[in-house]
Amino acid sequence: MIAIEIPHINSIENAARQLQKDIGDYRRIAFAGEMGAGKTTIIKALCKQLGVESIVVSPTFALINEYFTKEGDSIYHFDLFRIEDVSEMYDFGYEDYFYSDAYCLIEWPEKALELIPEDTLFLNIRVESDGSRTIVSENPASISQ
Repeated sequence: MIAIEIPHINSIENAARQLQKDIGDYRRIAFAGEMGAGKTTIIKALCKQLGVESIVVSPTFALINEYFTKEGDSIYHFDLFRIEDVSEMYDFGYEDYFYSDAYCLIEWPEKALELIPEDTLFLNIRVESDGSRTIVSENPASISQ
């Protein structure tokens, strides 16, 4: 069970460092949470921990961005928010990414749950009443559209 508290935006680097440890051997990590919860922000910080030196931005319109680590390994960042039908995933060949050895960081996984491999780590970023955030591992069945 993963449970990482982020009391303030200044704590994001520490949270990403802990998350990198906690994800272990997972290569596909799905990030759920309400709009503005911080999915892209935690992905940016995690990419930095994984060795990405380039600018990490949400692929809201492109659906997927590729980043490279210092070692030249690929990290794929998906934003499925604009997916209206899962068939759109076939258009960009999602299988080539999801079934590679590269990290796949997926925002809005609930838009294509049936296509996301079973061995994906599902995380929910909860916005607490005081504005802090908590990242918790979830069962994919609890992620809904």
